[in-house]
Amino acid sequence: MLRLTWVQPEDLLGHELRQATEDGREPWAIAARWKAAGGPEAPDRAGSSPHRASRYLRQLAEDLLDELADLPSRFGEDEPTDWHEILLSCGGSRPAAGRVGAGGTPPTPGRATHPRPAPTQAALEAAWLGRATGCLLGKPVEKLPLDAIRQLARAAGNWPLTTYFTAQGVPQTLLTDHPWNRRSATTSLAENIDGMPEDDDLNYPLLNLLLLQRHGPRFTPTDVAKLWLDELPPGRTFTAERVAFRNLLSGIEPPHTARHRNPFREWIGALIRADVHGWTNPGAPEAAAEQAHRDATLTHTANGVYAAMFTAATIATAATGAHDVHACLRAGLTVIPPRSRLTKAVTHAIQLAQTHPDFDTVVDELHTTHKDLHWVHAIPNAALIAAALTHADGDFTGSICRAVSGGWDTDSNGATAGSIAGLLTGDPTALPARWTAPLKNRLATSVTGFDGIGFDDLAHLTWSLTHREASRP
Repeated sequence: MLRLTWVQPEDLLGHELRQATEDGREPWAIAARWKAAGGPEAPDRAGSSPHRASRYLRQLAEDLLDELADLPSRFGEDEPTDWHEILLSCGGSRPAAGRVGAGGTPPTPGRATHPRPAPTQAALEAAWLGRATGCLLGKPVEKLPLDAIRQLARAAGNWPLTTYFTAQGVPQTLLTDHPWNRRSATTSLAENIDGMPEDDDLNYPLLNLLLLQRHGPRFTPTDVAKLWLDELPPGRTFTAERVAFRNLLSGIEPPHTARHRNPFREWIGALIRADVHGWTNPGAPEAAAEQAHRDATLTHTANGVYAAMFTAATIATAATGAHDVHACLRAGLTVIPPRSRLTKAVTHAIQLAQTHPDFDTVVDELHTTHKDLHWVHAIPNAALIAAALTHADGDFTGSICRAVSGGWDTDSNGATAGSIAGLLTGDPTALPARWTAPLKNRLATSVTGFDGIGFDDLAHLTWSLTHREASRP
């Protein structure tokens, strides 16, 4: 029996009940109806429950999903998704260049008064390598609880983390109790890495390169949707992206694709798509955030969108080569609503990282604070990324190892921390060879035209897009 993950109504309902509680709605009466009917809880870590629900429960789940969508949120004013309202909440009064207008088509971008500082091709190669390395470090322990990650690393003599995970020296009983991520174990442990294996954390940046090649920086959410339908295998999507894909195939158009029966709309998916928007808008954090917003609203709302905007603005600031990691993170916070849950979580995480010399203490506090959120939710993961970068002072190895050692969505967190920290080094030779040599300058992907591509070639392609936009008079 095929149990396609992240789309079964009886599983979505449990996630939506949790999401409703998180975003300030009151789902208690609906939750009681679901429980009384014998409805299951949402799967804790798997993408679907093992058995199909009855026809009655499935229909009830669909009806209750629609009822939940109509409940008002007490956070509505503090956490808008509309770009105009986000800009106003941040104290802005003018549109960013290239913003989508009422008809879905962006106006002509405003002309820059002077060239923006563009990153070098070497800096972009370091960013790509950093993203791949951090992702690869986190792949074998994705989905594992925090304590398991610590036990596996300690057993191999690799704690605090300093290099890739390995099974060598780890007792079999521990591996039986805490098996590696089954999809990644054969390609991402130190003893078997042979190039960068495929991962959605790298697929989405590739797709966004195609997006800018075909549509330029004035793309619309509909352009993103069409690109995905043309180039992205549905089986390579997860959570909010898979639901949005299903909605597109059902005839639902953006931005409703992000809202219709999509309980994952504040999860991490949009954040992992943000890098290219930052790389190609050096020194322009608001423009990077606005571009990330247009991408994110296909699949996400509110804090899911803010996580992408925060990341893009942080990267855009880092891309100038003129700021340290702390200034970059501060710039990221300027583009998202100041009273949002994401702003509060990231600010709290940075404060923890500045206060505690032991990063394990920081992580334990973050896990206590966010214990009720799913391990793929954008809020705790963005907070962990910010804490890791802050605590490591932007050092490359320190940043990716802290991000991954903190658990939750380990490969995505390692990828984003690696992208930022790698970019800040300015040169791929500044990344230790123990991280980059196993990649063999080769990326596997199912995105057409990119399988086997080198990170130097990706840097050149990114630079060609960045240079053209950054230097336009």
